[in-house]
Amino acid sequence: MGLDIDTKKLKKNAFRVSKVRGIGASRIRVPGGYLNAKVLGMVQEIAEEYGNGYVHLTTRQGFEIEGIRYEDMDAINKKLQPIIEMLEINQKDPNTGYPASGTRNISACIGNQVCPFANYNTAELAKRIEKAIFPNDLHFKIALTGCSNDCAKVRMHDFGIIGMTIPQYDPTRCVHCQACIRGCKTLSVSALHSENYKIVRDEDKCIGCGVCVTKCPTRAITRSEKKYYKLTIMGRTGKKNPRLGQDFLVWADADNIIKIILNTYKFVEKYISPDAPARKEHIGYIIDRVGFEEYKKWALDGVELMPETIMKSSVYWGGIHFNR
Repeated sequence: MGLDIDTKKLKKNAFRVSKVRGIGASRIRVPGGYLNAKVLGMVQEIAEEYGNGYVHLTTRQGFEIEGIRYEDMDAINKKLQPIIEMLEINQKDPNTGYPASGTRNISACIGNQVCPFANYNTAELAKRIEKAIFPNDLHFKIALTGCSNDCAKVRMHDFGIIGMTIPQYDPTRCVHCQACIRGCKTLSVSALHSENYKIVRDEDKCIGCGVCVTKCPTRAITRSEKKYYKLTIMGRTGKKNPRLGQDFLVWADADNIIKIILNTYKFVEKYISPDAPARKEHIGYIIDRVGFEEYKKWALDGVELMPETIMKSSVYWGGIHFNR
């Protein structure tokens, strides 16, 4: 194998460089981890024809087809075209593969199409966010989870989106069995109590998890038609200072969350270190350097929060500091 391979082009086209000279992997985006089973057959075909027959299911719910020879990139990109179209990935030119390597695959839990605890359709919102942000070479990590159980571990991401609901109480259907109160006490935050044989919710304490909805046998408590979300920001793993993402918005709507994510791209473009290799600098490190107040000013540009949305005026991150 010669030394004339353009590895920058390779990586930008979503191919991974491996330890084996001349061999890499083809990375496939699957927004929200949700796909038509037909895609699996297409992935298998590429793996068997151009790879070594093995596929890695990534931590971000995408695929990596292993054993790819660099000289086969153009042929593989043509093979990827029906997958890209079926998953509705934004693309500049057909048959050229993925137009960027950044903005990691948006991951999500299974959502309310399957899970009784989820408060919204995670795959649907993941696809909407994908349409808004991709392609981009900046390496953002975004994850969605249907409820406060956080099965998707969204607090370990730059942006974590947690589904919320405002319980709707119909006292005419309530038989005062108090299953909702017991459920909230055992599985959540004890935000419910009884007064004069009616269920009362502590609005300041309620985290909108929806446990009460799942416990009510008579549907006296149901989910709000309107979807709400908690937005957590700047969680991360890594070498220097791993930490959990902290709440920024509570009872937020999807429109404003997407605006904030898009505004964050502008913030990073402005403040990313000129010395950052391959334009990779974690957003959290940039905020640590520039200051949260400056980030907030950029993030909220053009954002009009709903009256019920709670914004944290200050956000503080803890975590382990290996570089101190």
